[in-house]
Amino acid sequence: MYQDKTLTCQDCGSSFVFTAGEQEFYAEKGFDNEPKRCKECRTKRSSQKRNNNNRPRKFDR
Repeated sequence: MYQDKTLTCQDCGSSFVFTAGEQEFYAEKGFDNEPKRCKECRTKRSSQKRNNNNRPRKFDR
């Protein structure tokens, strides 16, 4: 059925494995696309988004 696939991270260029279990999970959730980033880059990107959301916002009046 599913087999492990080696993918390349679009951010850092390193190879990472998209496991059969992860593929099954993606299919169950209805995700059509394969991951584009390795775990480290996903974590880094997620924390950057979280930090940007915590900044005080300036409103023009």
